[in-house]
This record gives sequence, C-alpha cells and structure tokens, in this order.
Amino acid sequence: MSNASDRHMQQTDYLTWSMERDPALRSTIVAVVLLDASPDWDRLCEMMDRGTREVPSFRRRVVEVPFGLAPPRWVADANFDLSWHMRRVSLPGPANFDDVLEFARTTAMAAFDKDRPLWEMTVVDGLAGGQAALLIKVHHALTDGIGGMQITARLVDFDRDGTPREPAPEPPAAESPDSLDLAAEAIGWDWSQLRGLAGRGLASIWPTTRAVVTNPIGSARSAAGVAASVARYLRPILRLESPVMTQRTLSRRLHVIDVPLDQLRDAAHRGGATLNSAFLTAVLVGLAEYHHRHGSDVDELRVTMPLSIRTEHDTLGGNRINLARFPLPVRSDDPLTLMQEVNKIVEGWRHEPAVPMAQALATPLNLLPPAVVGEMLKHVDFLASNVPGSPVPLYMAGAKVERYYAFGPTLGSAFNVTLMSYLHTCCVGFTLDTGAIPDLEVFDDCMRGGFHAVLDA
Repeated sequence: MSNASDRHMQQTDYLTWSMERDPALRSTIVAVVLLDASPDWDRLCEMMDRGTREVPSFRRRVVEVPFGLAPPRWVADANFDLSWHMRRVSLPGPANFDDVLEFARTTAMAAFDKDRPLWEMTVVDGLAGGQAALLIKVHHALTDGIGGMQITARLVDFDRDGTPREPAPEPPAAESPDSLDLAAEAIGWDWSQLRGLAGRGLASIWPTTRAVVTNPIGSARSAAGVAASVARYLRPILRLESPVMTQRTLSRRLHVIDVPLDQLRDAAHRGGATLNSAFLTAVLVGLAEYHHRHGSDVDELRVTMPLSIRTEHDTLGGNRINLARFPLPVRSDDPLTLMQEVNKIVEGWRHEPAVPMAQALATPLNLLPPAVVGEMLKHVDFLASNVPGSPVPLYMAGAKVERYYAFGPTLGSAFNVTLMSYLHTCCVGFTLDTGAIPDLEVFDDCMRGGFHAVLDA
C-alpha cells in the first residue's frame, strides 16, 4: 500500500461495508467445501499462514476515518492471531452434509468481529465415511466471487502430497494509526482523488473535443446513452414483483443442488446461450412452478446480478463487480425459448455503458443513508451469481476437494443462488431468507424441476 488512495477501501468495497448497518444487508460470503478426509491441521495452518502473507488483506482490519472524511482505512492488525481465525469442531457422528449446512447457516448469520481481519475458517469433522468439511467465511469487502477463486488458487494444492511453492513473504508491518494520522491521511486521500479525476479529465479533453467537432450528433447520442445507462443502474426500485416471496427476516437457511456441468453446458449450446443463461433459466422455470403451487402466477421477477469487471491487471481481492438489477421473464412452458430471451436480456446488460463505472456509481450511493440504499435492494426478488471454479482436482492439506459450494448474501432479497463449477459438477448453493421461502421441500422440488426442464429442453 504505497499511497493514501491504496490504503482506503475502494468505493465498491465501502458500499458492501456501510450498508450492513442494516443487519438484513450483511455482506457475508460462506463457502462450504466437502473433503474426502480430514485435513492435516498443522499443514492447513501453514497453508493459511502463507496465504495471509501472499494476500495481506487477510491480515488487515478496518478502521473508520474520523468524521467520515474518507472511506475506512485498511490497517495491518498489530494483534493478528491466526489461531483465532481458524477453528475445529466435530459434529455428533455420523453426521451428513445436511448437518454441515445446518452448522454453516449459523456461521452465515453471525456478524464479524470488526476489530479483527474479516475472515474465519472452520474444519468440521465427524462426517460419515471419514469425510470432513471446511467452512470459509469472508466479508464481501475483502473480495468478490471471482477474486475469491483467484485467492483460493494461491492457497490450495494440486496434489495430495502438496505443491512446491516459493518461500512465503514477510507479513505486513503492524500499524497503529491514531485519529490525527487517519485525518491527515484522509486529506491526502481527498487530494489523490481530485488529482485522479483531473488527470482523467485532461486526458479525455482532446479525444472528446475531436469527437464533438467531427461527429457532434454521434457524440451527443453517446453522452445521452451513458447518462441513460447510469440512470437505469441507479433508479430506485419501489415494489417487489413477486406476490409470494415478500417477507424479509434475519433467519437464513442453506441448501444445495448438484447439476452435471456438461449437460447444462450442452443445453446452453442448444439454445444458443451461455451457461449462465441456462442456469438462470432453470431458476426462473423453478420459480414459475413455486409461484403456481402457491396459487399465484407471475410474468416477471427482478434479479440482482453481479457483473464482473475484473481484469488480469487487477490486484487480488477487493470487489470488481457492478450490481445490475433488472426484470426477467418467468414461465415454464418453453424453457428453450425462455433461455434465448434471458440470454438476450443479460447480454444487453453486460454491454451497458455504465458497467465499467462501478466505482463512480458506488460513490453517490455511499453518500446516501444506508436505509435508502437498503430500500433500493429490498425490492429485488432474488440475487443470482455464476462463479467459474476449478476444472482440475484441488487438495487442502492432504484432503481432496469433492464439492465446493458458495453461499452469497441475500442483500435484502428472498434468496441468493450461486453456481460454482468444480470439475464436472455445477455446485449450486442457495442462501434462503426463511421468511420469504419457509417451505424448503417445496422450493427444492421446484428448483430441481427447473433444472431438469432445461437439461431436457
């Protein structure tokens, strides 16, 4: 962290941090990793010690800046204690994976100790057949889904016996800034932001001027298009589309479905669509049936979808996403046609001019009271995310990864569904608000039916 700008949260990270003043908007990511054996504890601790040195944000805590002069500061924790972040429990055996999910849901609902770095890791023993599970809990301010997989690749092994690695770097030097230090840095942060804005403005003057002179009508249309795109991203959503999934609580339940990756990819190809669109279509078909069983039909539902803007030049961690909120059609009679419609809508949003403007769009939202931002999110029906996982086997301290599920935050919606591909399986994880989805068995049956309909389309 070489300058004032680098020491402070990015605006997108700050948004995930500040809006959880409302506990319904907590930005907690939980990964549940099923292992074929219990990992070697000493090796696992060595793995995480090395990992927190290679990704030093995992040794940093968050410190608020006085008077809100700048976003919170990342500070290398002078009291960093690896043993606090790593735990080990044993369930009354022989336990099954549902028991692991029940244990994990309490982890997902619990707030972080914000005086420490924002992550925890728990080994869960006691599973039948000698299996074990690994629960990884991370605050969204540390990373998004794709960034999390990049970090995972730096930690895990690709062989049961271990993967040779370079010596771990030294941990970041501990910091203990006082209020005066933080206030002075905030002034430096403000100036760095102004310089960056001025530099970007000057760099764009000549291209912009030339474009206006040579193509005034096209330039006007381009500017209007950007403005309209920004408005679509920031417009308030005032009502839910679903007449069924309306209640919001602080209670969560975790659920999983496994889908063959090759079959889902083939279904996407048959529809001329992406894997993500096939995944979304399966969820929408399932939701059509779920509403029908509750005596209600719905034409469309609104989704929040994180669109990745991460590039190969970005540093590890942090959020490189833009949250798009848009309606999708809901029906179950023709999955193939529905997939094509969904694909067209999603691809349109991916090419919105406002997509790369994540930091700029997050800035005005961070100036609003959290309750206002919360209302913008609480009128979204569900959140869906697709994270490409590993196509090769992964190992953690001598144990092979069998399944890798990600459970994202609901952010005020009825549920979050995240598809994580691993080897030949789509590991689909649901984080359900039990107020909105009180009948898990019915929901599960509808979702499985949705995936079957898409696979058979």
